[in-house]
Amino acid sequence: MKPEIHTYPNLPELSRAAAEYVCETAEEAIKKSGVFTFVLSGGSTPRLLYEELACQPIAKRIDWQKTHIFWGDERYLPPDHQDSNYALAFQRLVSKVDVPPANVHRIITESPSARDAADNYEKTLRQFFGPPPGGEDDTYLPSFDVILLGLGEDGHTASLFPGDAALEEKYRWVVAVDGANAFPPVPRITLTFPILNKADCVIFLVSGSRKKKVFEEIMNNPGTAPYPAARIRPSGRLLWFIDKWLM
Repeated sequence: MKPEIHTYPNLPELSRAAAEYVCETAEEAIKKSGVFTFVLSGGSTPRLLYEELACQPIAKRIDWQKTHIFWGDERYLPPDHQDSNYALAFQRLVSKVDVPPANVHRIITESPSARDAADNYEKTLRQFFGPPPGGEDDTYLPSFDVILLGLGEDGHTASLFPGDAALEEKYRWVVAVDGANAFPPVPRITLTFPILNKADCVIFLVSGSRKKKVFEEIMNNPGTAPYPAARIRPSGRLLWFIDKWLM
């Protein structure tokens, strides 16, 4: 799917536009299937988007009782740590809306190791989506309605970093990565390309001139740019919500 690029003057306007798009997609998904599956990202960029989704009039347009929230990646840190992706989303969005606790599917970092956390989260996803039509199938992949992603200055997305073995994963939905070269330098748990690329819609939120070079390379060399983010090619729509500093 060819990427759709939406450019805005600044991060607040970018966030408002992305919130409106998420809201419309949620309304359509719930009307169609009765459920909206929404995968959140970490980092600082989505903070304003979460706040927009938690404010009126957007918040009351989304049926949170029929919304299920997931995470694309997580740092192997306590859930109340300041660098936890869950903590950010909980503070800015989850705690502000009427989403049932059972609909919030966080990555359990209280597990004995990041690998255990990854294994457990894959089990969580498989239980949520249920068996594939027709019975067991090792190649089965479900489709999330919306997955939010960011872009690192090194071209990483979720916790898929340049040179990591996780980039070549073909079957697992969730894996642990070392994270030694990440910030903060702690182990990570991340969704893999197979599940990310099965999404009905992937939305990149990107802001700031420091990411301009990587963004331009990905746009100018689709399919060949040497960055993990360039390998996001979902079955459905691929949208980039960016600010003017990337153009």
